[in-house]
Amino acid sequence: MFVDQIRVHARAGNGGQGSVHFFRGKNNPKGGPDGGDGGDGGSVILECTTNVDNLKTFFYDPKLFAEDGRPGERCQCTGKSSQDRVFRVPPGTIVYRCNVETLAEANEMYKVSDPELELEIVADMREVGERFVLAQGGKGGKGNYRYKTSVNQAPEQFQPGTPGDEGVFMFEMRMIADIGLVGFPNAGKSTLVSQVSAARPKIASYPFTTLQPMIGVIEYPGFERATIADIPGLIEGAHQNVGLGHEFLRHIMRCHILLFVVDAAGTEDRDPIEDLQKLRTEVKLYSEELAQREWMIVANKVDLEEAAEKIEQIRQRFPKKEVMAISASTGEGVEALKERLGSMVARRIGS
Repeated sequence: MFVDQIRVHARAGNGGQGSVHFFRGKNNPKGGPDGGDGGDGGSVILECTTNVDNLKTFFYDPKLFAEDGRPGERCQCTGKSSQDRVFRVPPGTIVYRCNVETLAEANEMYKVSDPELELEIVADMREVGERFVLAQGGKGGKGNYRYKTSVNQAPEQFQPGTPGDEGVFMFEMRMIADIGLVGFPNAGKSTLVSQVSAARPKIASYPFTTLQPMIGVIEYPGFERATIADIPGLIEGAHQNVGLGHEFLRHIMRCHILLFVVDAAGTEDRDPIEDLQKLRTEVKLYSEELAQREWMIVANKVDLEEAAEKIEQIRQRFPKKEVMAISASTGEGVEALKERLGSMVARRIGS
């Protein structure tokens, strides 16, 4: 199961209340107040790690609860503080706060796309090892020995613990990769990823074979590497979430270089130039920022006879854009593309 968006209910532990107690010993029947402080409640903490690659853990248990602190005890003993609970999320996870009180309410509003389900970004987990306190635990209250004064020798005051933070949040994972592949179904994106990296996505001759994003790693000499993201094929209207367009497009928001992969042979009665124009339009309508990223054209299926003429037409239509002609199935031109991508990534890192 691949889960890249989930809503959770986080609740930190409450602080334990302070104790009201008076020491009574055999030789000291009026020993005075000795009620201890309450312990602190546990916090709910998110940790960014590469040990997980999606959010499916929260699908099975969306309740992120920490325990309350223990109340104070006699002899000025502080109650036991509860341990923080740490939950792991993959790099690229954005955390939103929902303006609702219960998880059920958030889920119901989300199902009907309620515009009142306002979301506020509270964290953007990108760096491995980064931590974020999602819900802060409450502080323990003071025991009655803290209130003893020269005037008040036997105080019965105590302080209750403060409540822990609580809220409903949405986690959204966005792939982090150097290169993102954009194309219509059956353009050959998954085959290309399998050629340039060790990733092995499902490949078949029917559309929508890829149903979830996948990251591949391109290895270069000198232990250099680049990451490439294969997202499911888009269809016209993706910017309006047609065909789960938003679910797929957001995964290339973190990619620095976009490769527009088209079927240069025009199989399935497709026009590669028209496909390119539609893809660029979908990306621009979804995000102006994304449309400004560095991009190039990959004309796939050059092993077919019809490709030569159409590739020339693509170059004439986009004279300022680099067009790499390849055949992902036979490997023709793949090494040249791999080297070109390496130089583009190295230039971006060096700039």
